[in-house]
Amino acid sequence: LSAINQLLDHGHSVIIIEHNLNVIAAADYVIDLGPEGGHDGGQVIFTGTPAQLAQCQQSYTAKFLNR
Repeated sequence: LSAINQLLDHGHSVIIIEHNLNVIAAADYVIDLGPEGGHDGGQVIFTGTPAQLAQCQQSYTAKFLNR
């Protein structure tokens, strides 16, 4: 997160494809895809802040983020 924050401090935008919950929780904005992987995925399940994501009942990410 330190390297990412340095980029942001210099005014850059950063787009990350990530499963690490610490990175997701630190994000300004999240786009969650699912509901599963592979053939059963690729649908936008959620868009918004990590706090809003935590309330999304359709998201597997939200379930783990809430732990």
